[in-house]
Amino acid sequence: MIKVYNRCKKDYEVELVAGNKFLEVLYNSFPGKLGLEVLVKRKIYSAISGIFCDSTVSKGLIKKFISNYKIDTSECIDNIYSYGSFNEFFYRKLKSEARPFNQDKNKLLSPGDGRLSVWYGISIDKLVQVKGMEYKLKELVQDDKLAQKYEGGVLAILRLCPLDYHRFHFIDNGICSSSQKIKGSYYSVNPVALKTVPYLYCRNKREYSVLKSENFGDVLYIEVGATSVGSIIQTYSKDSAVLRGEEKGYFKFGGSTLIMMFEKNKVVIDEEILTQTLAGFETKVLAGEEIGQKLI
Repeated sequence: MIKVYNRCKKDYEVELVAGNKFLEVLYNSFPGKLGLEVLVKRKIYSAISGIFCDSTVSKGLIKKFISNYKIDTSECIDNIYSYGSFNEFFYRKLKSEARPFNQDKNKLLSPGDGRLSVWYGISIDKLVQVKGMEYKLKELVQDDKLAQKYEGGVLAILRLCPLDYHRFHFIDNGICSSSQKIKGSYYSVNPVALKTVPYLYCRNKREYSVLKSENFGDVLYIEVGATSVGSIIQTYSKDSAVLRGEEKGYFKFGGSTLIMMFEKNKVVIDEEILTQTLAGFETKVLAGEEIGQKLI
């Protein structure tokens, strides 16, 4: 059972997890772990899942998915009957009013929907995966010089689960570099997996880019793939001006993670989020929701 903090209700709620029993067996039993290493973590498994989810046959999953996970379809731009495959529904676009981005330059906003954890004053050699498991930023991006820029800065991890809106956005105006791809495995990013697979973020397929923002310094974006995430799709134009709230990209089917790094003395994070992180709980947020402020 996974509990997350709901800021609106000021209380904890149990997360609806797609395939929870399967994940428990896969990551916590010997037969499951064997299947994980032999097949599930490999590209071919996610590729086959992606082919199916891109096919017209997968359309039959949409209504059941909406019903099981209580998806608010009134937020969608398109009618649910217009989607040609499950994946088209999965990376659906939402109406702008469903995820507004405040244009106040001092407000730090969430880039997407998900469950957020944030740490201050981090050591780039000891980033937190979950309690008791750490990893190094230079191993995550495979660039020592880039990693060094974020020593003493802020680490924000936004974990998306399958029922979330899976497009992610720019948090500020600026210029974004090209996205660098790093090959890797396809482990789940569910907390069940994070507790059992060391250095998971450094082992999974991922991409990173740097947003030279107008108000928050150089923000490092890292998108991490996961089981059944066939693709991380970048929709922005590299080295061109981008705007706050503009779409950066999206994930295809599966849970996934967006990691952001801020340089030292650039942002102040909401105290409620920090308190929950220290207590071991993620905070549920939506794209465009305020999570902090510019350090003035």
